[in-house]
Amino acid sequence: MPAKGDDESPTATKVSSKGQVYPAGRIDALFSAIDARRDALVETTVGLLKIPTFNPPGNNYLEICDHILARLRPAGFECIKLRAEDAPGDSEATPRWNIIARREGARPGPCVHFNGHTDIVALGEGWTKDPFGADIEGDRIYGRGSCDMKGGLAAAIIAAEAFIEICPDFAGAIEISGTADEETGGFGGVAWLAEKGYFSPNKVDHVIIPEPLNKDRICLGHRGVWWAEIETKGHIAHGSMPFLGDCAVRHMGAVLAEMEEKLFPALGMRQTAMPVVPPPARQSTLNINAIHGGLAEPEDGYTGFPSALVPDRCVITIDRRYLIEEDPADVKAEIDTLMRRVQQQRDGFEYEIRDLFEVHPIMTSAESPIAATVATAIEAVLGDRPEFVVSPGTYDQKHIDRIGRLRNCIAYGPGILELAHQPDEWVGISDMMDSAKVMAHALMGLLADRDQ
Repeated sequence: MPAKGDDESPTATKVSSKGQVYPAGRIDALFSAIDARRDALVETTVGLLKIPTFNPPGNNYLEICDHILARLRPAGFECIKLRAEDAPGDSEATPRWNIIARREGARPGPCVHFNGHTDIVALGEGWTKDPFGADIEGDRIYGRGSCDMKGGLAAAIIAAEAFIEICPDFAGAIEISGTADEETGGFGGVAWLAEKGYFSPNKVDHVIIPEPLNKDRICLGHRGVWWAEIETKGHIAHGSMPFLGDCAVRHMGAVLAEMEEKLFPALGMRQTAMPVVPPPARQSTLNINAIHGGLAEPEDGYTGFPSALVPDRCVITIDRRYLIEEDPADVKAEIDTLMRRVQQQRDGFEYEIRDLFEVHPIMTSAESPIAATVATAIEAVLGDRPEFVVSPGTYDQKHIDRIGRLRNCIAYGPGILELAHQPDEWVGISDMMDSAKVMAHALMGLLADRDQ
């Protein structure tokens, strides 16, 4: 049945990359249904923010899954909770729980899946707001995870509910998932679900991940990443006689110096044709994520002094982001070549490189059905064509693409990219409302038929 008001307006609005045209009255009704849910959007966001799902270690995943279930089941979604028992990090203390909620349409058709990760990163210093107070000031909701990406998940929920109200006889299905561990690679969340077939093309047709890439942008993919540990080795001795030992930290200092002198300048010269944002991320980068050498950090409350030892090992963790134009084998070989150069310069230098994980760059076509449909929706809501971008860091699209073999996937959501992982993180209520309208408009383009 057409929504009320469809016959009252002769104006038609295109909402699909397939050329389907819909009465403007139905679009107006859809947007009005979202406007009427503003308070529900705020309440949904606040409820998610008040659950501290820190990762690591992976806290309160079951609690937030139960919260999402209680939110969606009354709207007619069938919900299943899935624990990734064999995934990295899963334990009885920190089980990796995920939820998938599915709402069937009136008849067969494609499935549109909204995937939001539920985990958040550590707080860091510099907060002036309560990270879990979900304080509202003007148009902003503050809290850890508000921008990245609980606000996006809340917007997807509101978009789906409004669409179901206006188009109850839609074809196909809508899925909404809350998944674990995106901030540490996604292996206890989307990767595990993809391995189990939940993101295979015979189950899902279109995926939108509401990551905070700004509401007027569509993210098509991301750069590649290789994480590794580099260890330098030495010989332990008394700190008063360091000449009897071999200091692994000094060896690592030589490695870092070589990186500063040779590697970082070389990386800065490499540029990609991918539309990575922000623009400085269009080059290859390397981050020294951590360094550990010598004595371990004392436990809190310890009031003693360190012992006098020459450290016999030092380890750094590297986070290498590479371009679609770079060969992953060359990326790794470059680090090994650097280590061999240092080895030739230093007596007794021994080292080891250990792979942690790697993800190749990916980029969905801007002409793909999901990208084209969301682009049309953004133009309808915001009045301008969107910018197509690529993320500087990876997100769960990598697993949907590589494991699920589902290419028709983008990231689109509210939130300002530069606020992610920052103190006093916030998401704009008006941005969430606009993004919800875009998502609902896209649902109409993908699941609603013109002759309904």
